[in-house]
Amino acid sequence: MRLGEWSGRLRCTAFLLAVAALSVSSRQAASDTSIAIIDRVPRVLVLYPYDERIAATTAAGEALRSRLLEATDGKIDLFSEFLDLSRFPEIDHVARMARYLGEKYAARRPDVVVALGRESASFIVANRGTIAPGARIVAAGFGTATAEKIDLPDDVIGAFSTFDILKTAEMARSLQPDARHLYIVGGSSDFDRSWLTTARADLKQFSKSFDTTTYLEDLAIDEFVERASRVPPDSIILALTVFKDRAGRNFIPRDAIGQIAATASAPVYGPYQTYIDHGVVGGNTVTFDALGRTVGDLVVDAIAGKPVSDLEAPQTYVADARQLQRWGLAEKDLPPGTVQMHRERSLWEEHWVILVAVSGLLLAQASIISVLLLERRRRRDAERSSQLHLLEAVHLNQSATAGALSSSIAHELNQPLSAIRNNAEAASVLLRSANPDHELIQQILLDIQEDDQRAGDIIGRMRGLLKKRSEIDWQEFDLNDVTSSAIRIIHGEAERRGITLTSSRPPSELPVRADKVHVQQVILNLATNAMDAMLEAVPAGRTLTFATGLTNEKAELRVSDTGDGIPEERLIRIFEPFYTTKQAGTGLGLSIARAIIETYGGTICADNRPEGGAVFRMALPLARKQERSR
Repeated sequence: MRLGEWSGRLRCTAFLLAVAALSVSSRQAASDTSIAIIDRVPRVLVLYPYDERIAATTAAGEALRSRLLEATDGKIDLFSEFLDLSRFPEIDHVARMARYLGEKYAARRPDVVVALGRESASFIVANRGTIAPGARIVAAGFGTATAEKIDLPDDVIGAFSTFDILKTAEMARSLQPDARHLYIVGGSSDFDRSWLTTARADLKQFSKSFDTTTYLEDLAIDEFVERASRVPPDSIILALTVFKDRAGRNFIPRDAIGQIAATASAPVYGPYQTYIDHGVVGGNTVTFDALGRTVGDLVVDAIAGKPVSDLEAPQTYVADARQLQRWGLAEKDLPPGTVQMHRERSLWEEHWVILVAVSGLLLAQASIISVLLLERRRRRDAERSSQLHLLEAVHLNQSATAGALSSSIAHELNQPLSAIRNNAEAASVLLRSANPDHELIQQILLDIQEDDQRAGDIIGRMRGLLKKRSEIDWQEFDLNDVTSSAIRIIHGEAERRGITLTSSRPPSELPVRADKVHVQQVILNLATNAMDAMLEAVPAGRTLTFATGLTNEKAELRVSDTGDGIPEERLIRIFEPFYTTKQAGTGLGLSIARAIIETYGGTICADNRPEGGAVFRMALPLARKQERSR
């Protein structure tokens, strides 16, 4: 084994023997990952194959540096060189670079050289005697097959990472089981072409499950973008690397793949972690952070004189949660253990302790709310039942009022009916004459129409008094109009009793919102009570007054009579049910009146007038604010 041969040489190397001896004498209690103390701090040279913009090797190198600084408490000399061999692969340049680094590190020979990538490994193996004679070599960032292809010496320690495109393809297939077309993207550099060759071999059997398999290679970047934007939606696109396109332009692979994925018409997958954030769904990869730390552990052990051997960096599946959502791919179809980047943590994951406490609180509140809702329902049922009883009482009161006014209404109705009959007889006589007076007949017919309208109004008012309803008819109306309507209903009864009706109203409307018929019934109740209160008064002094106005931002109606008034001791009980001062009264009229007014948010009260008689005041909230007249 290469490790055995290297271990033999290690024991023969004077430098590392001194390292081991000093380590035992000075750090016998040191941990396995500590660095041996020698006459100077150890030196590690990290060779990057490309320039500093290549995210993959840069990320691995940074993780390596962090691991070494952590293990040595910063007591280490770290050097970095970017060979840029992709853009400058010429033999003369490589030779000049080797001579330059040999001279640069002549006085500071590295103890360990880390070669990241195949190009760096080939470079240091060919030039180790010039740059770092006697140094340990750790190669990383490529697989064992590549190590055999470049004939990596046995004394070079390998931290191998296999980028298995087949596993990435199988991940894509699990997310898109109905895909029928397979596309593989690769550039024109030597590394790109090598990747494409590997992919053809690894995907040979896998590609047979698709209707078509197409290799998009040796194209200009614009052509890559255009071709990817036109692939069928039921396609899988596997992106390898594009270090160089057909036009000779050099790229950072993640940037080139990002341009392709931005407008691709199907999901794009790739075997590198750095492709995440650049439009790629994901793939099977060696995370560069894990690779860097793995290499760091090998370097620490090598400097400490411990036996080291080749190893494989751990692989994992990585996916971009945003791209899963973009393409409508199911999270459940990801391979087990897939690391989802940019995945928004659920509310439960973020705050489960708080949510448990809140859930308990909400459950308690829900129980309380349920009880309250049940109680509210019971109360609403009771209110509904109370409302139905009120409506029933109002209807009975309306019927009683209609009955009390029936003789007056009949007398009032008889007048237009008699007039209609007399006018009809007169018209008949005129029509039988030799020369009928057509203008007179026309006037008679107009009188008949007016009397008919008058009779209809009387019947309509009676119908309103007798109509029974099961719901409150909420509407906006002018309190002045309802008062005038009530006066028209009772004026016949007032005439029969010798009572003079007077009224006053403001020039502006008094809009209220209630049931118009109910408010009219209250006014009729107050009017009939007032007329009853004036039975003993002198006929010439019987006056019933209605006055509407605006008081304290409310619409108010005052009904005043010239009767004997209300005894003071009875004023506080006059609105109680069944309380009455009449011998034949039921004691419900004023009680119903108060119930109606309070239902609509109003108030009602009674008082005695200083000049004699009583006054009842009812007030209702305005439906809208009124402008005060100046």
